[in-house]
Amino acid sequence: MSSVVVVTRQLFRVQRIFHHLRMSSTAAAQPEVLLEKQKNVGVITLNRPKALNALNLNMIRQIYPKLKEWEDNDDTTMIIIKGAGDKAFCAGGDIRAVTEAGKTGDRLAADFFREEYILNNAIGTCPIPYIAFIDGITMGGGVGLSVHGLYRVATERTLFAMPETAIGLFPDVGGGYFLPRLGGSLGMYLALTGYRLKGREVYKAGVATHYVESNKLPALEEELKSLSLSSSQKIDELLTKYHKETKREMPEVPEFSLEPHMDKINNLFSPDSVEEIFEALMEDGSEWAMQQLEKLKKMSPTSMKITHRQLSMGGHLSLQECLQIEYRMSQGCVRGHDFYEGVRAVLVDKDHSPKWNPSTLEGVTPRMLDSYFEPIPLSYLPAKELHL
Repeated sequence: MSSVVVVTRQLFRVQRIFHHLRMSSTAAAQPEVLLEKQKNVGVITLNRPKALNALNLNMIRQIYPKLKEWEDNDDTTMIIIKGAGDKAFCAGGDIRAVTEAGKTGDRLAADFFREEYILNNAIGTCPIPYIAFIDGITMGGGVGLSVHGLYRVATERTLFAMPETAIGLFPDVGGGYFLPRLGGSLGMYLALTGYRLKGREVYKAGVATHYVESNKLPALEEELKSLSLSSSQKIDELLTKYHKETKREMPEVPEFSLEPHMDKINNLFSPDSVEEIFEALMEDGSEWAMQQLEKLKKMSPTSMKITHRQLSMGGHLSLQECLQIEYRMSQGCVRGHDFYEGVRAVLVDKDHSPKWNPSTLEGVTPRMLDSYFEPIPLSYLPAKELHL
């Protein structure tokens, strides 16, 4: 083989290496969240499309101070939050990182939940209109970034769920506040089963305030930015205009898949304990009730019982009070077993065969249940803005 051929091949190898390094550097340089002031509008773009815009602590620590800065700026008339890509608004929090930290006693397991809940509270108390385009997957942490704002715009691509009982957690990020306020026992049903709402259903359930076709969002965003008087009334009028112009995709399909079952949901998911819900489903005996019972039997008994208490309390509390309780619950989960086992089974090994401990509802004693709601030791208290 000639020396020219050898040198040429080596050059190609070097070029490939440099190309790989350059691409890696470019990818690494991509900010995880974009925070821009466009005209008088603060625009937050979750910018991790390959990770379905999952929320991590770094993103939280960028969004929160910018949100507060915009609030204090008189010329900021509204805030819009959206996700990059066409698959997800935000598929949830970076739970795998939290469980890895929890195993080693790393502060991330406390800091992530605490700072996330502080951000949730800031969104819920934001004095200027906050508009979330929940286009695509919206779960867990993504719900916390959207549902407490003044406006939530769903599209045909929206997929909403709070699936935490399947991973040994609970519907946090203020789930204890907004789920009991959906009406009837719908919130309890969604929280315990992790049922997924799709498209227009998200609006019909009361999670979204408006429904707009995804291809109309860019035009809606530009019109929002161009409002000369961006009062809540003007914003609402514009959102309602787009909402009313949206055609139903399939008129023959019910707008809300749970509508035929709402009477059963309101009756069977209203009892004062999870054990009584199981009994009510057994006594009902219908095919639908049995399907729900089988679904619940797969969930963490501990998660279901703390979730039931969380929502039962939350209907009478403020958002901040709910978040205070949820922080205590989060640290109870970090101290426990099921959170790690659920994440392993669903997100790591993906065998979907978690071994819950305790494995039965009866095994979750009143003392165990109470421990998730006890005040956090002083050394774990966060900044004064949200005393958890």
